[in-house]
Amino acid sequence: MLTVSAQPLPEDPRTNPTTDPHWWRQAAVYQIYPRSFSDANGDGLGDLPGVTSKVPYLSALGVDAVWLSPFYPSALADGGYDVDDYRNVDPRLGSLDDFDDMAAALHGAGIKLIVDIVPNHSSNRHAWFQEALAAPKGSPARSRYIFRDGTGPGGSLPPSDWQSVFGGSAWEQVPDGQWYLHLFAAEQPDFNWENPEVREEFLSILRFWSDRGVDGFRIDVAHALAKDLTEPLASSSDLSPEGEGTDGGHPFWDRDEVHEIYAEWRKLFNEYDPPRTAVAEAWVHASRRGRYASPDGLGQAFNFDLLQADFDAGRFRHVIAANLEQAAATGASSTWVLSNHDVVRHATRYGLPPAPTGSAKGRDGKDWVLSGGTEPALDRGLGLRRARAATLLMLALPGSAYLYQGEELGLHEVAEIPDAERQDPTFYRSPGVDKGRDGCRVPLPWTPEGPSFGFGAGTAHLPQPEQFGPSSVSRQEQDPDSTLNFYRRALELRGKQQGAEELDWIGSADTVLHFRRPGGWQSITNFGTEPVALPEGSVLHSSAALDGSLLPPDTTAWLA
Repeated sequence: MLTVSAQPLPEDPRTNPTTDPHWWRQAAVYQIYPRSFSDANGDGLGDLPGVTSKVPYLSALGVDAVWLSPFYPSALADGGYDVDDYRNVDPRLGSLDDFDDMAAALHGAGIKLIVDIVPNHSSNRHAWFQEALAAPKGSPARSRYIFRDGTGPGGSLPPSDWQSVFGGSAWEQVPDGQWYLHLFAAEQPDFNWENPEVREEFLSILRFWSDRGVDGFRIDVAHALAKDLTEPLASSSDLSPEGEGTDGGHPFWDRDEVHEIYAEWRKLFNEYDPPRTAVAEAWVHASRRGRYASPDGLGQAFNFDLLQADFDAGRFRHVIAANLEQAAATGASSTWVLSNHDVVRHATRYGLPPAPTGSAKGRDGKDWVLSGGTEPALDRGLGLRRARAATLLMLALPGSAYLYQGEELGLHEVAEIPDAERQDPTFYRSPGVDKGRDGCRVPLPWTPEGPSFGFGAGTAHLPQPEQFGPSSVSRQEQDPDSTLNFYRRALELRGKQQGAEELDWIGSADTVLHFRRPGGWQSITNFGTEPVALPEGSVLHSSAALDGSLLPPDTTAWLA
């Protein structure tokens, strides 16, 4: 059993001893959804002291940074992405002192800290929005948000037919008859980024957390801040879907003006030594992603292409080649993501039948979740085997690797959550169509026993399935072939083998991806159904047991 000890902490909780300005370019970043990571006080909800208690675990895992999903005061209308106060900690999760203790523990272990910033919208409980509701039409308080008069008799109809991402109208009426825009839940009113007060407020928020020792920021819905609501508002039938527009002219997705905002942010980030980093969550056309990753902007942007790809050699190679080309053109490093808090876990996606022939995107698993985990049939063993192979391939790529909590345990999506216990607003706003994202947010198992498998002293805020017990951390630490120990070894080797941000493809087989990294390090993945011969070299690591000199199907190997 692998044992770890806590690292000594610096005296100042804001001190970060590492000053490499390029640390983020090939970092392994571990995403923590704090309400489901570790519950220190036993109230069923994960908290910041729980994160602090697990820093030795994160250190043993071998990650370079932690990305902390929202921990701010929130009514949890959208899992914490409805923020009441951007300069505080939800009291159910701890305090600012707890935040400082957590930052100190992470930095003491040599782990960077990235926090989520939610700039497109606040919560409807935010002091500014409450002030706007109490203020009259046309007031300065209302101008911080997007209020409009309605249409139809007496303004009784919404200003447009735009739909919320979570289903239903994107407009909500207030008692005096006006309507406010919410691209997401009704509890998430959109800010008006043409208002200078909004821009100054977020610069102040970024400085607040940067001064507190935060090393970087993940920018939620980075492509939606700039909007053009010149009337008459376009009909939804005339608008391109999110992520498909290429001209920067959509009323609210991916407008060109958004980059003026990020140029201001970059100036602030560069005031620090080392500069603060940022990564954009921007669901935009691939041809427009580079602007978010510009050195004059946020510096890096998520590419979600592997989240939408079936386990297929041709699709993986296309995604990898295209994104490395984009990164080289902008001077950014690429990002690689297989799972996160918004999608079905990749161990499950890869265990489902592939998408229909001709589909541009892979099976996302949502139909399986909607069925309660019964249709189509899930092959859990195959899914985990492919997930390990895909992860080892991803960790060999140049750029940043983003890992989501629990994938290192091989956790599957939880589909069998009773409707009465679901929390995601997508479920309530899209009945019978989408059950939401609760299944990837189920709290982690730390031990094979207990009311919440070691997550806390009591039960968890989302129900955990029985199969979580055998997948728990303490059980896997005792198994040298476990997925947890597979991840630990892969991350240890990755840190030692990493070189320049480039690769050379070797061969062009239909079912095999083989490339070489600087220094002679090679990665080879067999996506096919038959074993293939391994090239000459010493095997450093593999995602499954090898068959002599043969690489079995659904397996990746690294060679020196």
